[in-house]
Amino acid sequence: MTAVWMISITVGCAAVIEDLLRRRISNWTSGGALLGGCTLQFIREGWHGALGALCGAAVGFAVFSIFYLLQGMGGGDLKLMAGFGSLLGPAVILQAAWLAAVAGGLITIGLLSVRALTRRQSGVSQGAARAEFIPYAPAIVAGAWIALLGQR
Repeated sequence: MTAVWMISITVGCAAVIEDLLRRRISNWTSGGALLGGCTLQFIREGWHGALGALCGAAVGFAVFSIFYLLQGMGGGDLKLMAGFGSLLGPAVILQAAWLAAVAGGLITIGLLSVRALTRRQSGVSQGAARAEFIPYAPAIVAGAWIALLGQR
């Protein structure tokens, strides 16, 4: 198992647990990914590698920033994507973003379907349901891990 995989698994599991339990991703988790990616790439390729990691972080941050600005995604999700960007690099983080979007869509459809069935069975009207945020860390982590699998 490579260092990128070990960091990705550790960060991914921590982010998913935090997002599901607390509905937020700590700066320690996303910052750990960013620091791990920059350090790892510096050890591998020197300053050129560290610059590549920072470029990957910038791309990861930029890809989902529009969703953050439209208040469709939290800041923790945005920083997590930047952290994965430092680990994966600019090209692979773009693949991970597309995969995360697909995974997020599937998760959203599944959760909304379950909520609708639950409301129907409990007799709650559709108008009485309040909007809730859907944790997005599982989708981001799935996208990053699947993109990493494609690099083998």
